[in-house]
Amino acid sequence: MPTTQTDLILVTGGTGKTGRRIAERLASDGRAVRVGSRSGSPAFDWEDRATWSAALDGVSAAYLCYYPDLAVPGAAETVAAFAQLAAQRGVERLVLLSGRGEPEAERAEQLVREVGAETTVVRCAWFNQNFDESYFADGIAAGVLALPAGDVPAAFVDADDVADVAVAALTGDGHAGQLYDVTGPRPLTFAEAVAEIAQAIGRPARYVPISLEEFATGMASAGVPDDVISLLRYLFTEVLVQSNATLGDGVQRALGRPPRDFRDYARRAAAGDAWVLKG
Repeated sequence: MPTTQTDLILVTGGTGKTGRRIAERLASDGRAVRVGSRSGSPAFDWEDRATWSAALDGVSAAYLCYYPDLAVPGAAETVAAFAQLAAQRGVERLVLLSGRGEPEAERAEQLVREVGAETTVVRCAWFNQNFDESYFADGIAAGVLALPAGDVPAAFVDADDVADVAVAALTGDGHAGQLYDVTGPRPLTFAEAVAEIAQAIGRPARYVPISLEEFATGMASAGVPDDVISLLRYLFTEVLVQSNATLGDGVQRALGRPPRDFRDYARRAAAGDAWVLKG
C-alpha cells in the first residue's frame, strides 16, 4: 500500500546530501516528515540506541541513511538492528541507501531485507554534490583539486536523482523488493568532471593526481577527522575501481526518465555560486 498524506515518514540523515533533499520533497508534497538527526526533535543518533524508539514513534515508512557509510565496521549490524526495531514498531516500508562495490553495504542490504518490512534498496557510489557540498569544494574554488583517483572513471550520480528515487519508493506503489542501481548517464574520470566544472564556472580548474599518502596527510593537516580520512582512503582504493564505472538503470526504472547529466549539475551549482572564491 502506498503511504498516505497523513502517514509519518522518518528520514534518517535528514540534514545530509540525500536526506535533506528527501525531507524537502516530502514536505513540499504535504507529507508528514520527521527529520532524523542529532539536532532533530526527537533527536536521533545511529550510535545512541536510546534515541531510536522515540524517533520511530508513529512512523509508517523510513529512509535509512547510515553516517558516515555502510562500509565502516559494525554499520551493517547497527542498521539491521534499527530496521528490526522499526518493523517491530509497525514501520511497513523501508528505503535503504546503499553503496556500490561495498561488500559490507551489500551485507546490510540483506540484513535489512530480512526484518519483514517492504524494503527498497537505492545503491549508488559517488555523488555529483561531493564537488560542491563536501571536501572537494575548496579545491575547485582554488582551481586545483588534488586527489588519489588516478584516471579511473566513476559513475557519478546526482543527489537530486537519488532523492527522487527514494521519495518514489517511500510514497508510491511498485517499489517494494526492488534494488535500484542509480548512476548518471555517463561515467567520468575526476579530470573530466573537473573540466566540466571549469567550463561551468568560466575560470580554470584542474584535477591533479596525488598519492594516497599525500592525500591523507593533507586531509589530516586540514583537520579532517581520522575516521573520515579512513573512509575516504577506502573509497578511493576499494570503491573507485573500473568495475564500478558501469552504468545502472535505477533512475530510469524507478522514475521512467533518464538521470540528470553531470554537465547540467555543474551549471546549476555554478549558477548558485557553489565555487565562489573566498576572501
